[in-house]
Amino acid sequence: MRTDMQYISRYNSPLGAILLAADDTGLTGLWFEGQKYFSAGLDDKCEERELPVFETAKHWLDIYFSGNEPDFTPPLNFIGTEFQKEVWEILLTIPYGRTMSYGEIAKRIAKKRGTEHLSAQAVGGAVGHNKISVIVPCHRVVGSNGSLTGYAGGIDKKIRLLELENADMSGVYVPKKGTAL
Repeated sequence: MRTDMQYISRYNSPLGAILLAADDTGLTGLWFEGQKYFSAGLDDKCEERELPVFETAKHWLDIYFSGNEPDFTPPLNFIGTEFQKEVWEILLTIPYGRTMSYGEIAKRIAKKRGTEHLSAQAVGGAVGHNKISVIVPCHRVVGSNGSLTGYAGGIDKKIRLLELENADMSGVYVPKKGTAL
């Protein structure tokens, strides 16, 4: 159970309204309005207030949506299981304009843990529950076959974010059916 106060702020991006959430430690959420898991984990008692962490996050978003790669990361506070946090930390290492597959993330964690195999589906579940989208770039994760699957903000936003970063889109495609649609 959370004991620290939660705060929210809003940001208007070129892709739609964004809700930001933070506590006294750092940014805890960033969601496109209406996305899957919108405002997951927020208390009813959260307070709308401008904080330094929101100013930093909005500055990051201004740089990002202008088509440039920010050279800093706002203070983050991951709230989730240890496994989810492990996956989200890897998301932060995916370079701007590049992609990584769920399987690659699973292999990286398996190697770190000294095990032979880890489920790409388990990684997909953790990626899908990333509460700090865009800054923690879950949009850069694709299926091993190049399919653009599973973006809680919607497949259209995932494509636009990758295009904004000038990512190589030649090997990716939108599946005809599945979790991405």
